[in-house]
Order: sequence, then C-alpha cells, then structure tokens
Amino acid sequence: MAQQRNEAYEVKFCCSICLDLLKDPVTISCGHNYCMSCIKAHWDEADQKNIYTCPQCRQTFYPRPVLVKNTMLAELIEERRKTEAAPADHCYARPGDVACDVCTGRKLKAFKSCLVCLASYCEQHLQPHYESPTFKKHKLTEASLKLQENICSRHDEVMKIFCRTDQQCICYLCSMDEHKGHDTVSAAAERTEKQKELGESQQKIQQRIQDREKDVKVLQQEMKDIDSSADKAVEDSEKIFTELIRLIEKRSSDVKQHIRSRQETEVSRVKKLQEKLDQEIAELKRKDAELEQLSRTEDHIQFFHSYLSLSKLTESTESPRPNIDSELTTRADFLQYSRKITLDPNTANNFLVLSEGNRKITFNTKNPPYSQHPDRFTRISQVLSKDDLTGRCYWEVERSRKAGVAVVVAYKSIARSGDLNACVFGFNEKSWNLHCDNSYTFRHDNHSISISGPKSSRVGVYLDHSAGILSFYSVSQRMTLLHRVQTTFTEPLYAGLFLGGSNGDTAEFCKLK
Repeated sequence: MAQQRNEAYEVKFCCSICLDLLKDPVTISCGHNYCMSCIKAHWDEADQKNIYTCPQCRQTFYPRPVLVKNTMLAELIEERRKTEAAPADHCYARPGDVACDVCTGRKLKAFKSCLVCLASYCEQHLQPHYESPTFKKHKLTEASLKLQENICSRHDEVMKIFCRTDQQCICYLCSMDEHKGHDTVSAAAERTEKQKELGESQQKIQQRIQDREKDVKVLQQEMKDIDSSADKAVEDSEKIFTELIRLIEKRSSDVKQHIRSRQETEVSRVKKLQEKLDQEIAELKRKDAELEQLSRTEDHIQFFHSYLSLSKLTESTESPRPNIDSELTTRADFLQYSRKITLDPNTANNFLVLSEGNRKITFNTKNPPYSQHPDRFTRISQVLSKDDLTGRCYWEVERSRKAGVAVVVAYKSIARSGDLNACVFGFNEKSWNLHCDNSYTFRHDNHSISISGPKSSRVGVYLDHSAGILSFYSVSQRMTLLHRVQTTFTEPLYAGLFLGGSNGDTAEFCKLK
C-alpha cells in the first residue's frame, strides 16, 4: 500500500516534461503543473512561432503567459518530502542537478544554497541553518550550480560589493586595489536599486500585455463586425438579386405576352387581307374567263350585245393593298403620319430656353434656373416631349447650322439625375439617339455606330411603335435613310432633343403640312 501511495504521489507531483518531482512548480491556466524551468525552456523554443501550448492538453495561449510559482503546491511537495523516511530515487542528484555538498556516497539533490557558506545542502543537511543561531544570518537561495561565480577569481573572496563605475561585482579587496576610488555600494544596496528598476520594467511589460490583450479584443470584435457585415451584405444582395430575377422573369413574361398578342393581331389582319385578295383574284379570274369567251364569239350580233356589258366586267374590284413600311419612299408617304410634337417645360434642363409654343429650344448658359421638378434633367442639356407617341408617327427636326443636336426617342422612365450613363440619351437601354453634327452617330445602350449620309440641317423620324420600327432620315430634296432599328418597345415612347454647343444654337420640331 505504501508503495502504491508513493507511486501515486510521484505521478501526481512529477513534471511531465522532465519526469522528475516538481521543482518551483507553476500552474498554467489550463490547470496542468510543470517545473518553472521546464515550461520556460519549452516555450523558449516556441518564441519564433509565437504560439505557446500546454505539452499535455495542447491548449494554445497568446500572448505568452506570465509564470508565477505555485506556493501552495511547492509547500505541499516540501511537506511530503519531509514525511518520507528515506529519499525516493528521484530525490538523488542526477547529471545537471545541484548536489548536496555534505552528502557522502550517493548525493541527494540540493534544496538550498548558502551564499555565506558557498555550499549547497539537501533538506536534511540544511536543518542546522534553520535550527542553529550560528547560521541565522546566512543568506539562503534556490540551489545553484553557479555559487563559484560569487567568488572573486583574483582574491578568492566572496563578492559582496558592486562597482557602479565598472558595472561589476567585486570583493572588498578589489575595492581597495584596482577599484579604489570608484563609485561602489554593497551588492545588496545595488540589488535593491536594480530590483526597483526591474519592478518598473515588469510593470511596463505587464501594462503592455494588458494593452495588447485589449488590442486583441478590439481586433476580435472587429472580425466579428466584419463577419456580421459581410453576412448581412450577402443576405441583402441575395434578396436584391432574387427580386431582380423575379422582376426580369415578370418583364420577360409581359414582353412575350405582348409579342404574342401583337402576333395574333397582325396575323388576323393579314389573314383578312389575304381573304379579300383571294376573293378579288377569284372575281378577276371569273371576269377574265368571260372576256375570253366573248372574244371567241363568232356571231357578230351576239358579240355586240355582250360587249355592251363590258364596262361592268371591267369595273375595278381592287382591294386596298397592305400598308407595308418599305413602301414609304417619298416624303409625302411619311407626311400622312405626321405628328405635332410639343415639349414638356418640366423636363427642360436649365440651359435650354423653350419658345414657339414649346416646339423650339435655344442653348443659353445664362438662362435663369427653372423651378425644381422631379421630371427635370439636371445634369445634361436635354428635354422630352409632353405627350407619348403611339401607333405610326412621323416628325422632323430642324437645327441651326453649327449646332450639335441629338434627335431622340426615349421611355419616360429614363433617369433625370445621378449617374450620367443612366440619364444621358443613348447611353442606356431606355433611349435611342441620332447625334447630328459634322457627321452622324447613332447610340443606344452606350453602343455607338458611325453613319455616313448626306449632310442636312433637317432630320426626319419615323416610328411604328407596335411594329418596333424606328427610322431616321436625312431630309432635303429627297428622303435618305440614315439608320433603321427593329426592336420591341416595352413602354410608351416620347420624342426628345439634346442640344449642346454655343449660346444661341437652336433646334426645333418643324410644322408639317
């Protein structure tokens, strides 16, 4: 039983690094105990990685913990030592241990070293220092292999004096010899001074530790905030994109429905025209057969009787031909769809002055600002019409000789301020822009096409909203097609103008007869 208790005692109070009885025991925050020198050496090796772990449970610490001797555990081990009748094997000195200078034969580990005797003692041989008045003033320290370093190599005396001039420990003979006249104090006095400085340094280090720990907490909170912000951003973006997908799918469905509805209407119209044409062809074939039969009649009298009804046979039964856009060739063809365009003053930029019944704009940077209105273009000198354009429409724009003008159709939902690409005609999917200057450029959704064509101060625009046709023409003695767009318009369209250049430049929607 005693042996079992001893084995349990050894396991419980032994260091898991050196496997010896705990010496200067320290308890780290995970609860495991080590010799102070063993755990220090273990963590010294980890300084380069800046990661400190418990050798048993592998718990990680940051920063490096400050080690403090576990006084209660040390006293418990000391009391246990005293109760042992004979020293255990681990109590004997091993290579590298401080051995008792008094023990003969197999030496026990030294428990304390005496700075006066300059010797080290095991617990048993140390007892006179505790019990005898002779040793009462002796200075005991932790067992040390470096006691000889306390002896002056020159005079073989204990070094109890500190030379501040040379910053080294000396003996009393040195103070009267080579260090004579130097600033010297007792080693104890210098130790008190240095201990004070050491305490201040330790306080600074501990304060820095606390500051760094606070910094770590701030960084940990910052990481939590970053994670939280990122999670929220992802959640919000998912909601936005989900809603965008829903809107796109709905718009796609609406466009498909609009196209199919338009398809049914146009197919029905074409079928009706085809039926009329088929009826006309059949009637014409019937009349042709009657005329052929009349031409073969040999009876002259019968021929003349039948010829009297010839006018009825040749009366026109021609049905109106389908109205196809490609058949619009002359200006007169387009004028049958002419539309009066009036500009909306609430959309006009501050640099544009409206006149001629809101049909004409003049560029003027000194124009007094208009009142604020949500429909007004605030960043670019452009304007939209008051009424939307439906069915087939045609209009013409006349510009002053050197003016740079953009003739435009756009959705009313185009932006009026903010990002330029969102509100400038032709730089977004909500507008179609033919820019007229020294040359022609067509722009839609920020894609541009250079166009060649005869120079003219007048541009004609033909729009068939339901058919998705938009054409621009140079108007002079004849109509010249500049550019044609075939698309699907999903919103009502409005005519527009952009005017940029010098004060006094003009653009005007023409009165068409």
